[in-house]
Amino acid sequence: MEHRFKQPATAWLDYLRAMLSWTVAAAATGLLCGLVGTVFHVGVERVTELRAAHGWLLYTLPLLGLLIVALYKALRAEGLNTNDVLDEIRFGRGVSLALLPAIFFATLLTHLGGGSVGREGAALQMGGAIGFQTGRLLRMDDSNRRTMTTIGMAAFFSALFGTPLAAAVFALEITTVGRVYYAQLYPCLVAALIACGVSVWFGVAPTAFALAAPRLEAGMLLRVALLAVLGALLSIAFCECIHFAEKRLGKLLPDPFLRVAAGGAAVVALTLLLGTTDYNGAGMPVIARAVEQGEAADAAFALKLLFTALSLAAGYKGGEVVPSFFVGATFGCVAGPLLGVPAPFAAAVGLVAVFCGAVNCPLASTFLALELFGGVGMPYFALTCAISFVLSGYSGIYSSQRILYRKTKVDYTEEA
Repeated sequence: MEHRFKQPATAWLDYLRAMLSWTVAAAATGLLCGLVGTVFHVGVERVTELRAAHGWLLYTLPLLGLLIVALYKALRAEGLNTNDVLDEIRFGRGVSLALLPAIFFATLLTHLGGGSVGREGAALQMGGAIGFQTGRLLRMDDSNRRTMTTIGMAAFFSALFGTPLAAAVFALEITTVGRVYYAQLYPCLVAALIACGVSVWFGVAPTAFALAAPRLEAGMLLRVALLAVLGALLSIAFCECIHFAEKRLGKLLPDPFLRVAAGGAAVVALTLLLGTTDYNGAGMPVIARAVEQGEAADAAFALKLLFTALSLAAGYKGGEVVPSFFVGATFGCVAGPLLGVPAPFAAAVGLVAVFCGAVNCPLASTFLALELFGGVGMPYFALTCAISFVLSGYSGIYSSQRILYRKTKVDYTEEA
């Protein structure tokens, strides 16, 4: 059988040329995404600080929503979102360049006014647009442009979160669950590492939490498994509530200007009613308190889900992943001690479980736990991701995502 692995020198040179070509393309994409991602990250941080310093900015949320709708209309980007990026990878439909400025400024405006959104939706959209347009500039064929779109997603995600391994694998897994094109692994990883390096060089600290893990033993494995089951169920509720809110609010208020103004006013009213701004914006300080200090309000996860569903359904821009971190971490922090799991570690388990169930990416979720929590407790996190992936069913936050194989046995799904 040895002769099967021997290749002529010319074939090996073809592999080398292809690798060098992808190195150049991935490096260029990673550099560009790193630069734009750094500007975007700093912009989100600055508008969040501005809102914290000037509480009256919360009252501008309905007006800012009107500006967002007007911006999308002016750029002819209405209806464009992360699903369009996934459709480019699957069907080669292209990614409009207008998506880049639209989601960039719309997300900043949303965070300025206190809309309950994340930033990774913007990352995937901007990264996908940059990757696709770079592929067009380099006159690549359809197949390679799809790969460039994937590379862009990996790079931008890495620039924002500082998690290059998770970003690269996430970009490979997210579009078609069950099918990974390993030929894309090298360029995605190169782009993710370069984008992360650029953002770190400009002073953007990677997202990371100080965490202590319990000793590996059978009793704790069982308790963590039970918590993962609850996290999987919560991920279903998270996805379904967001989709339900989008459908219902879209039918009740079909006019996008009226819908965003009414939704913004509702977020303002809820904030005033609760007397806290914990549920506005991404909520990273709340996540940090849950994971590092084991502190979270009992109803925090439900309230964040309400705020996020309302904000996204109204038409505000950002993403669902960081809110899923919030929901999972605060839920785990509360539910974990009831099962005998230390609150901080339970918050980390909840974060990973809800994220994995929402995106259906078990390998990326495991790598995310590795990079977020410094590698501690990895057997627990791997088990959590495996359980959450199976028990979260076929729901997910991205409607264009395709789950190729059944989760209960090795077989194609009905849509395969």
